[in-house]
Amino acid sequence: MAGTNKKGLLVVVSAPSGAGKTTLCKEISRGLPNLKHSISYTTRQPRPNEIDGEHYFFVTAEKFKQMVKKGEFAEWAVVHGNLYGTSKKQLSSMLNNGIDVILDIDSQGAMQIKKNWKAGVYIYILPPSFDDLKTRLMERNADAKDEIKKRLKNARKEIPYYKRYNYVIINDRFDKALEKLKSIIIAEKLRIERFNKNLIKEKFGS
Repeated sequence: MAGTNKKGLLVVVSAPSGAGKTTLCKEISRGLPNLKHSISYTTRQPRPNEIDGEHYFFVTAEKFKQMVKKGEFAEWAVVHGNLYGTSKKQLSSMLNNGIDVILDIDSQGAMQIKKNWKAGVYIYILPPSFDDLKTRLMERNADAKDEIKKRLKNARKEIPYYKRYNYVIINDRFDKALEKLKSIIIAEKLRIERFNKNLIKEKFGS
């Protein structure tokens, strides 16, 4: 897919916590050429096995707020009591250099991005059911019980946002959800308004 577009494609993926969006985004970025997974900044503590600069850029609340004041974020939001944000410089640089970017961010952040990048592709990931979401969060064993309750409460508020996205994927089986995500990105890359018409002109003279 590389080389068909002048500017990179922006793919924004959101989901309630535990629906599997981060795993899907990381896996799809390994499977599609020219697609990079954007790394967010956050003030939350790293979970076991999370690496700074690979999963997130872990920063202090003070550092994060300084970045907000300087206007360094394309979007930022408070999620489950922690701050999350996407670097404006990093995002613009990748897109302007023809790199496709996939962001996994919450609905607050996605709606901020949508104001400035209307040409992006917005995808919402849902679990098979609310009960399934609860089971996943508990089995993940990464958060305290109070934190899980908070995430489930927030999920009920977040899920209705799916109506503001271009696509919805129900993540009942990871391999199926991954294939659907891949299909959406490939199809969007081939839309006539995104295709590099100079490429056709060079090859066919029209």
